[in-house]
Amino acid sequence: MAISGASGAIYGVRALEMLRGTGIEVHLIVTRSAQITLAQELRMKVADLRELADVVHKPDDIAASISSGSFQTLGMLVAPCSIRSLSEIASGVTSGLLSRASDVVLKERRRLVLMVRETPFHLGHLRSMTQVTEMGAIVMPPLPAFYINPQTVDEIVNHSVARALDLFGIDIGNVRRWGENIGFDIPKDAG
Repeated sequence: MAISGASGAIYGVRALEMLRGTGIEVHLIVTRSAQITLAQELRMKVADLRELADVVHKPDDIAASISSGSFQTLGMLVAPCSIRSLSEIASGVTSGLLSRASDVVLKERRRLVLMVRETPFHLGHLRSMTQVTEMGAIVMPPLPAFYINPQTVDEIVNHSVARALDLFGIDIGNVRRWGENIGFDIPKDAG
């Protein structure tokens, strides 16, 4: 997985926390911009994340194991995904390990989930999202699910990250799903 420089570093950190007890080997890339965002938003450094990941790769190490299609993975989550990272992936530019590993995931037909964090979008952003979707990626902006009636920011973050992990077939067990008991009754005449 990767954490890029977009605002919302908590999404990447929470994904690492949720994956910790699953037995899944987690390789992590933290871009240079993400290092700044981590410090600003969460008062964290890459060193603070080392215990949450099995392997932490340098963002420019394009000789890393995950830069080769022969290295087997379930796929890759980029949380959050900056527009810069999205644009590089969409255009096939592999200037660093995040874009190279993403490119490998796509060429090997594995799952790539991009939690794109930007607002508002301009046409170029939308076209990049279309391009990566056509290439096989899933664009999943971390939008709140208000039907779960979240009471805290943590509940919003947890739900978004757990839904992203769902896309890899990883059920953390804490997703409140529509149609299940989510704490309220839907009126019969709701339309």
